[in-house]
Amino acid sequence: MLLRVRPFPSFPPLSTSRFSASAHATTAASSPTTPTPPPPPQPAPPLVETALFIPPGVAQDEVSMDMVLPGSNIVIGPYAGDSKVKSVEFVKSSAKAKDCPRDPLGRPEFAVLGRSNVGKSSLINSLVRKKEVALTSKKPGKTQLINHFLINKSWYLVDLPGYGFAHAPRSAKTDWSAFTKGYFLNRDSLVSALLLIDSSVPPQQIDLDCANWLGRNNIGFTFVFTKCDKVRATKGKRSDDNLKKFQDLISNHYQEPPPWIMTSSVTGLGRDDLLLHMSQLRNYWDQEAV
Repeated sequence: MLLRVRPFPSFPPLSTSRFSASAHATTAASSPTTPTPPPPPQPAPPLVETALFIPPGVAQDEVSMDMVLPGSNIVIGPYAGDSKVKSVEFVKSSAKAKDCPRDPLGRPEFAVLGRSNVGKSSLINSLVRKKEVALTSKKPGKTQLINHFLINKSWYLVDLPGYGFAHAPRSAKTDWSAFTKGYFLNRDSLVSALLLIDSSVPPQQIDLDCANWLGRNNIGFTFVFTKCDKVRATKGKRSDDNLKKFQDLISNHYQEPPPWIMTSSVTGLGRDDLLLHMSQLRNYWDQEAV
């Protein structure tokens, strides 16, 4: 029996709703004898006005903005629980998808993937608060195996090889594609993928292609924007600009909003919130997997 979580794209969308702090602004009525006072200052609008990702257990009309994780479109619902990382244990490196560990307890797992040099290893190290759990390198494409880490003895974090390394031979890219796709298509315990997107560069077609492949194969995923602390000094562009461009692409390509969140392994931005989001996906999977 397949233990697949219900497809996350089927959650109720807010594709026709836009949330803005200034959406209900009012101004004072003018009077012929009393000068019209200036309108009160309005709070700054969100970084990106976007449809919200509503998890199971939350009705659309119940959503309020204090339920939304900062720097994300993710609503927190009743399945969110303990998200602290208390222990991490390296389990196995696998050269082939068929060699990945099969857990007799059926413990759930999250796969972490993204372009080479997206900051994948740094994010994993940040999530578990250990500097050398995942190997970091200035050479893109260093991760060549599927690495399983057991978290709190209850769920797995899976480090997948990066894709799109420009200097890799074409044959190696093809092997990686079959290698990674084989993993996704044969993991009954997979809860969700964390698809990392480098916010310090403009949107890349290869990232959208990866997201589209996951969607076509009914694999739930979360966009995790990395390096959100960086500023492109040479272009005078902040990562905010790249995020908005990517969000525009998402709104054009997806009728129902995938979850997304901003992170930085340097400042810790989004770390705890991402773990909280993962806890609600994991707990839903534990209770409702079919």
